[in-house]
Amino acid sequence: MTDAPSPSSPLSASSPPSAPRRTALDATHRALGATMTDFAGWEMPLRYGSERDEHTAVRTRAGLFDLSHMGEITLTGPQAAAALDRALVGHLSALAVGRARYTMICDAEGGILDDLIVYRLGDQEFLVVANASNAQVVLDALTERAAGLDAAVRDDRDAYALIAVQGPAAATILSGLTDADLDGLKYYAGLPGTVAGVPALIARTGYTGEDGFELFVAPKDAERLWQALTEAGAPAGLIACGLSCRDTLRLEAGMPLYGHELTRGTTPFDAGLGRVVKFGKPGDFTGRAALETAARQAETAPPRALVGLVAAGRRVPRAGYAVVGADGTVIGEVTSGAPSPTLGKPIAMAYVDAGHAAPGTAGVSVDIRGTHEPYEVVALPFYKRR
Repeated sequence: MTDAPSPSSPLSASSPPSAPRRTALDATHRALGATMTDFAGWEMPLRYGSERDEHTAVRTRAGLFDLSHMGEITLTGPQAAAALDRALVGHLSALAVGRARYTMICDAEGGILDDLIVYRLGDQEFLVVANASNAQVVLDALTERAAGLDAAVRDDRDAYALIAVQGPAAATILSGLTDADLDGLKYYAGLPGTVAGVPALIARTGYTGEDGFELFVAPKDAERLWQALTEAGAPAGLIACGLSCRDTLRLEAGMPLYGHELTRGTTPFDAGLGRVVKFGKPGDFTGRAALETAARQAETAPPRALVGLVAAGRRVPRAGYAVVGADGTVIGEVTSGAPSPTLGKPIAMAYVDAGHAAPGTAGVSVDIRGTHEPYEVVALPFYKRR
């Protein structure tokens, strides 16, 4: 879910006119020579050196990310679970303590306001993590939708720094710094613990397609934890990674990015993520009627589908480029595109007419500056770890 700048538009999340905020690790990034970018109101590291090297490190060893721009919102109280069931499309009251769930918040028309991860920290406490560009929208919507219930909504964006270690060596690196039971920590679960002596919420989540962990800590502890992870990970080949490679990693893994695959103009069913909508949960929720219509349409006559495209040549598609059929008519639009370091060729995600969505559909191409470049339609994801 999480924010990452698209390779086609490093500043794809609109920034407010005020000066960008800086994370607790800003000085560390600059000391490492990071290329910084203004993203969603934050100055964030785009890359430290080679984007390809950073991408490859995560796929084969481990990468270290600062994700402190993400938006944390806490809900507490006897009816916190009911408030989330009312506000979101998922069934959060059924979430066990210590587990996490990917979900979405939609408007009354079924359009996606944001995609989220929700952690249940206790019987009456939940942590909602929103994309930086939508954090205020999510906070406002949760506050409004919790009205009348015995639940408190708290803006905790300043309470956390968020550091992620991702890649096949992530568990080995982290295990040397914590007594937490990482072997027993399932995917999409979290537990409180200490890492390098720093109190943390240790979550087995990520946005790269690899195993990994996201560590929620107090901002004052961020530098200490970053340094400890850097030192512990050096023998395994861990390197600092920026938001640019995070985007190519999530693209290969077929993970949607808000503002590209997910927008207010799309429903979860458009994006092939209708499974996150839980119609069977108790009570009503915002967008239910519209989403029931979208669900019926998805079953009977979906107008479009989100697909993968793999280039036959070397030219890279970008968001907004037209996808055309064998007869030259426009059949869709690219939502994200980039060179794939793992596949060794350009790839893209695109919404296309349902009649052209089957893998192997003949004659599909992308209009790249007036030239129709051939692309193969494939099922998502492009890459899946073994």
